[in-house]
Amino acid sequence: MKAVVVEHYAPIDQIELKDVPAPSIEPGQLRIRVEAAGIGFVDGLKIEGRYQTKDPLPFIPGTEFAGVVADAPGAPGGYHPGMRVMGMTRSGALAEEIVVSPAALHPLPDGVAPEVAASFRANYLTALYALSARASLGAGEQLLVLGAAGGTGIAAVQIGKLLGARVIAAASTPDKRAFAQAHGADAAIDYTQTGWRDTLKDLTAGHGADVIFDPVGGEISVQAFRSIAWRGRHLAVGFAAGTIPALPFNLPLLKGGALLGVDLAQIATREPDVQTRLMSQLTGWLADGQLKPVVGQVFAFADFREAFKTMQTRAALGKMVVRIAP
Repeated sequence: MKAVVVEHYAPIDQIELKDVPAPSIEPGQLRIRVEAAGIGFVDGLKIEGRYQTKDPLPFIPGTEFAGVVADAPGAPGGYHPGMRVMGMTRSGALAEEIVVSPAALHPLPDGVAPEVAASFRANYLTALYALSARASLGAGEQLLVLGAAGGTGIAAVQIGKLLGARVIAAASTPDKRAFAQAHGADAAIDYTQTGWRDTLKDLTAGHGADVIFDPVGGEISVQAFRSIAWRGRHLAVGFAAGTIPALPFNLPLLKGGALLGVDLAQIATREPDVQTRLMSQLTGWLADGQLKPVVGQVFAFADFREAFKTMQTRAALGKMVVRIAP
């Protein structure tokens, strides 16, 4: 089979698509024919060896995928050959086949394209877990989404609206702000401007943000916390800016605010019941059309490097997807 193979940690230009043996299948596992794989910021860090944990070399990158069950000895988890699924795993998705346990999979609702499913689970589960399970975002509250045009950011915009919040999208270019508003944001802010906090104050009638969804990090995070509402909740989701901020402890004291961490990788092991409940809610919204996940650009398998480069320039709108099957 063909797969992207990382033989040494390196920039994406040095990573190749190779012919490798198909993975072996163990009892209780399933073989999936991968149709599409989503590309996330973490995937790029792992390839370069810059993520907080390192995958042993060599490895096949890619954590999120959609496809069709090809082999399921004993029907583990109730899955049968021919069933359409979406999944998330530590690595291995950028390949024509992947072998996983049933826990990594979720049935795909009818009518959902592989490209949509491959850009769905990580971003939208992160957003719903953060906003609902961690921040308890309520109807009518003010939600500020930093980096609102990225894959996780646009998911937070859409989930925030479904939860009844007023959503303010913060993004760095006119195209990104228009993109966020086209997908439900009630207002948008250019956070590269010196007076952006004054704009936020005006938009919230002096109240501030009840919840801040923050996948960006850097100095913007500290500035945003300074504009948080009384008893507001700031969600630390990631550090796309490349810098981990240091928050002065007097700010939570003065604001009565809380800093809440969000790590999708730990939910399955630490809060499996919560993950099951949230995935059921998400797939219900997906099936009945309330939620229409945003797909950014779709790239051919041979063009996987371009998918990573587009994502890493942060010029991307939504999540990049690689189409594996023809």
